[in-house]
Amino acid sequence: MKVLLAEYTVLHDPTLAPEGEAMLRTLKGSFERLGFEVVSPEKGDFKSEIERIAPDCKYGLIIAPDELLAGFTRAMEGVTHNIGTDSTNAALCANKRLTGRILAEHGIDVPTEVTDGMRVIKPIRGSGSIKVRINDEEPAEGEFGQEFVEGEALSVSVIGSRVIGDVCEFYSGAPPCVLAINRQKIEVVDGKIIYQGGETPIDHPRADEIKEIAAKVVNILGCQGYIGIDLIVGARIVVVDVNPRITTSAIGIAAVMEEEISDLLIKASEGIELSPVNLVGSASFDTHGGLIRR
Repeated sequence: MKVLLAEYTVLHDPTLAPEGEAMLRTLKGSFERLGFEVVSPEKGDFKSEIERIAPDCKYGLIIAPDELLAGFTRAMEGVTHNIGTDSTNAALCANKRLTGRILAEHGIDVPTEVTDGMRVIKPIRGSGSIKVRINDEEPAEGEFGQEFVEGEALSVSVIGSRVIGDVCEFYSGAPPCVLAINRQKIEVVDGKIIYQGGETPIDHPRADEIKEIAAKVVNILGCQGYIGIDLIVGARIVVVDVNPRITTSAIGIAAVMEEEISDLLIKASEGIELSPVNLVGSASFDTHGGLIRR
């Protein structure tokens, strides 16, 4: 059986390509250990490549910057079984302002929007820390400002079960499976916020609260498949971003997890409730594909 792993940056974004290649390599190895033949787009128009390859595959997964994810997912989900989030959910999460407002309406603490003074400025539709900065300048078109929240930069990696989409008959009501809490390595250089990797898993005195909030976020937004939720944990637990796709943390998690990440993605997409995973040791990872196990 074939599985389509369509990672955008390897062929189309040299800046993010090292991260994308590491995620692709991790997933490819996992699927191959399950006996799948992994196929990926070649050079050329990415959407056309997806439409060419996907019909011959049993499963498919898109990995792309948040603002591009919905369109590419839509091209795939009508012709093969999508094991990631659906296109509607991807479009919602790509809008950082709208996502924050929805979460706030449901009782999730998110950064308050602010219009003056020193603040975090970010694209309304963006991916990761690209163009995110701390400044008192006026946001450009397509950007907005949020309060700067003090605390630890963490993320939570979650796999959400089937909710809606091309295979909604697999909906079972299974709860989200929290894989790990991760520490993020963030640097601020000339006001620019730069993500440089992280460490997983970590113990945290507020782990139960963090996991509960992450699961609630997944359910509020209807996330499916692998989801990365970025938080700042200090006096408050504040959700700052929701990434409806494979994130760099998956490289470290897959290295220390006894289960195969590919198997979890397939089962969740078919509505099978996932048992807690087994993590042995820890790993640090960077945005260039570097990985150190401990």
